Amino acid sequence: MPYANRLVVLMVFFVAGFSCCADDALTLKRERMLKNQIEARGIKDPRTLEAMRKVPRHAFVPEAMATHAYEDSPLPIGHAQTISQPYIVAAMTELLRVEPEHVVLEVGTGSGYQAAVLAECVKHVYSIEIIPELARDAAERLKTLGYKNVTVKEGDGYAGWAEHAPFDGIIVTAGAPHVPQPLVDQLKTGARMVIPVGPVDAVQQLNVIEKQADGSITQTPVMAVRFVPLTGDR
Repeated sequence: MPYANRLVVLMVFFVAGFSCCADDALTLKRERMLKNQIEARGIKDPRTLEAMRKVPRHAFVPEAMATHAYEDSPLPIGHAQTISQPYIVAAMTELLRVEPEHVVLEVGTGSGYQAAVLAECVKHVYSIEIIPELARDAAERLKTLGYKNVTVKEGDGYAGWAEHAPFDGIIVTAGAPHVPQPLVDQLKTGARMVIPVGPVDAVQQLNVIEKQADGSITQTPVMAVRFVPLTGDR
């Protein structure tokens, strides 16, 4: 084999080996994240844990931050938005109490990470993102990763997605000053909504909303959180 050809072959093997080692390192970090950040803090739902184990968080952050993807913190994704820390994603997923046959709504697609975690647990996820660039990028990213049961659209999530309502669960990944009535209206009786409620640019309370047979809701605070604000006309 000519020297030049041998050099190309060696370079191919080197790149492939480097990529494999990088993937292994990220997989190891993901397992540590699951054990130290999620299981250790009380998340027990087996389907939530398996989803967190399976979804590659590093694929949902800027490439320069991939090595930090499994740290216990939110990360910026551009447009003054963030991807939530892994524990919060797991906690919100567990609190929603979803089943494999469920259809759920997500308000605030962001990078698409929460949608991917939910997609591992339910029949279909409808997700709304108000920032056009994030909506487009998340839809492409989810498609590339093989998630056929997630539909993303650009829009104001305050109004929900009436076309596909009622939903078996609704998750809101931005802080709202109050619980949006359109989302309550689109929630099935007996179903749950998980939403941060509180002032903009301050600590909010993560709440579990449950819809009663008469259309009223119960609201149970779970923990203090801090999310980017829910934006839109409302």
